[in-house]
Amino acid sequence: MKEKKTHYGLIMAVYLLGIFMGALDTGIVTPARTVIQNNLGVGDNLGVWMITIYTLAYAASIPVMGKLADRAGRKYVYLASIFLFGAGSFLCGLSQDVGSFTMLLISRAIQAIGGGGIVPVATAEFGTTFPKEKRGMALGMVGGVYGIANIFGASAGSAILDLFGSDNWQFIFYVNVPITIFILIAGFVSLPNTKEKAVTKIDGLGTVLLVIMILSLMYGLKNINFFEFISTAASRNVWPFVAAFAVLLPLFILAEKRAEDPVMNLSYFKNKDILVTLILSVMTGVILMGLIFVPQLCENAMKVESGSGGYFVIILGIFAGVGAPVSGKMIDRWGAKPILAIGFLSSLAGSLFLIFVMTRYPGWATVIISLILIGLGIGFTMGTPLNYMMLDHTEAAESNSALATLSLVRSLGTVVAPAIMVGFLSHAGMGVQGDIMELLPKEITVPQLPYATELQKEMKKQNIEGMPDLTAMTSIKIDMNQESDFKIPENMLELMQNSDVTTIVSNTKTFAKTMFDQMTPEIKDKINTGIDKGTDGVESGIKNMNKNIASMEKAITGMDQGIAGMTTAVQKQKSQLTKMKSSRSQMKKGLSGIKDGIGFQRMMKGQLSGVRTVLSKMPQMEGMTLDQMLPDAMKQQLAPPAVAELKKMTSLSQLDKAISACTTNISTMKKKSSDLSTGIKKIASGIDGIKSGINQTTAKLQETKTSRNKLKQGLAGIRQGKKEAQEALKKMDTMKAAVPGAFDTALKNYLKQIDASSAKIESTFQEVLNQGFRQIYATVAVASAIGLLLLLLYRDRRRRDER
Repeated sequence: MKEKKTHYGLIMAVYLLGIFMGALDTGIVTPARTVIQNNLGVGDNLGVWMITIYTLAYAASIPVMGKLADRAGRKYVYLASIFLFGAGSFLCGLSQDVGSFTMLLISRAIQAIGGGGIVPVATAEFGTTFPKEKRGMALGMVGGVYGIANIFGASAGSAILDLFGSDNWQFIFYVNVPITIFILIAGFVSLPNTKEKAVTKIDGLGTVLLVIMILSLMYGLKNINFFEFISTAASRNVWPFVAAFAVLLPLFILAEKRAEDPVMNLSYFKNKDILVTLILSVMTGVILMGLIFVPQLCENAMKVESGSGGYFVIILGIFAGVGAPVSGKMIDRWGAKPILAIGFLSSLAGSLFLIFVMTRYPGWATVIISLILIGLGIGFTMGTPLNYMMLDHTEAAESNSALATLSLVRSLGTVVAPAIMVGFLSHAGMGVQGDIMELLPKEITVPQLPYATELQKEMKKQNIEGMPDLTAMTSIKIDMNQESDFKIPENMLELMQNSDVTTIVSNTKTFAKTMFDQMTPEIKDKINTGIDKGTDGVESGIKNMNKNIASMEKAITGMDQGIAGMTTAVQKQKSQLTKMKSSRSQMKKGLSGIKDGIGFQRMMKGQLSGVRTVLSKMPQMEGMTLDQMLPDAMKQQLAPPAVAELKKMTSLSQLDKAISACTTNISTMKKKSSDLSTGIKKIASGIDGIKSGINQTTAKLQETKTSRNKLKQGLAGIRQGKKEAQEALKKMDTMKAAVPGAFDTALKNYLKQIDASSAKIESTFQEVLNQGFRQIYATVAVASAIGLLLLLLYRDRRRRDER
């Protein structure tokens, strides 16, 4: 007996461990969804397919696996499902190394096909093995394990991401591999192969049609955007698949009616209580899908980074884990209907509290209350009541197929709900950018460039055309609306859409920097072009100044040469004037001497003529000179020269010659005197001419010196202007070199302004996303309310039998 009990415990462990693994994987992906999307470079709309494709393949495989379990036995179908699930998990992990989102989706589909045979087969085993009075407790264990694993999967995912790092998300899939190996080994050893004895022909046609119908309907519904229902319903991704379902449905019904062992028992849809159960299953699928967004909701509410929200699900998981087995025991006593009603009421209360309280006043208290209520709601609705209700209205031989049908129908809710919910979140996210952009500064202050004011005046003075006002370029208008001239890059839009409350500020700064980098080149070019124009103008001015300097230097050199020539000419004229004055002085002296000579000759002639008169009256004496012949009284009256001449003479003929010589000398000397006077007059006229020339040359020289001095002053001014222009060029180079730094400073100031608004940005982002979360959980609330109303139509079989 003890050995059998141990063996039975191992069987339970193998089945529950499989349920745990399958359910864990649904939740374990949730916190990693955004991390995987970003790593593989896909957006929200495509990224949700890692969950959706699992749901589609899971739904398609459920009826097939359920029917195969009825025929081939639960052991081998269960172990084959475990193997597929483990192989798919291994391939999911490898998809990170390959870097392929397509491979990840295919691997998830393999996982789901295996998953489709785990829960229904294990649930059927528990539902049929335990006695009816213990069935609720047994199914409660299944529901508890499934709920706990499903819920704690998110926490496990967060823990694995923290342990191995978000860059190694593949380990959230690799964790299934050792569990798979253990189940396969233990299962082959311990599991009994429960199957129906009567084996009929397999419903191949019905199976194929059902799979195609499920995939078509699920895919079509998945692609409907409920915010653009009409346009998306008419798209090629929706209506052909919905139409295919509608066309195949009557064929499927016909095939099932003719099949010996139909893959789906159509009589389920004729039984009112089973039909209500199936519709309730859809509602629970919708409620369950609200769980997907709990990590993101908590991350947004508590402002924690992506991947950490899974830890908050622990709270939800604890109460769901407690609620499931408790609800199972309560079902054994009071039936499934009131217990399911409690679950729907708790889900409704939790959703409404979340909508009206938690999203408006986020904090530990409001988050915990919301999670407790939702956790209890899931614990009381997940699996146990509905499985009990389904098994209560079907034969034991159909348990696998019945529970498979229940799971399949619930998949409608789990497929459609995420499409609607993600649409709510995406729609809210579309408004994030606009709301955040409204909070950003509309202008960026740019530091004034060095020398801008000084150079602006210089450019005006230089009359440089086309030069922008550099002193006015101290701000940049920022327009980040999609209607602006600047195109917002797709990767930036995706960055903003993939932001969470912890990254929105840094992502906004990245977005702002990208837009700043896109907008500023045009402004920089305008500034640099203006500076270049100014530089060109100044360089042109310097060239003209160089020409003027060369021309003026040449003119000054010519003037200097002229001044030197005129100075030499004046000096020569002055030298000539001195010479002419000297000549005139000498000539005047000569003239004076001649005049004296004429006087002397006249005196000599007069005295000699007097002596002749006297001597002509006196007798001539031989041997005596004429002076000896004169009386002494007369001799004393004669001039010594006359006496000296008379001493030389002995005859009157000699005296006559001397008198004639005096007459000739007087005539000659008079001519010389006249010539000298004429020469003196000419020299005087020449002197006056030279003086006039000197005065004119001196005046011209002074005028030339004055012009030269003015030209030198002008040259000095041009040289100073050239020096200033060269300084301006250096300043322009400095100013141009400062442009990048000025814009870097402007960007730093802009990012500081964003940092200063970080609290406002985070709260705005939080509130915008909360609008999406309110709509998500309003959907959960509506599903809970519909569930409560549907329960009014359901009657427990036990209660009916008692009556």
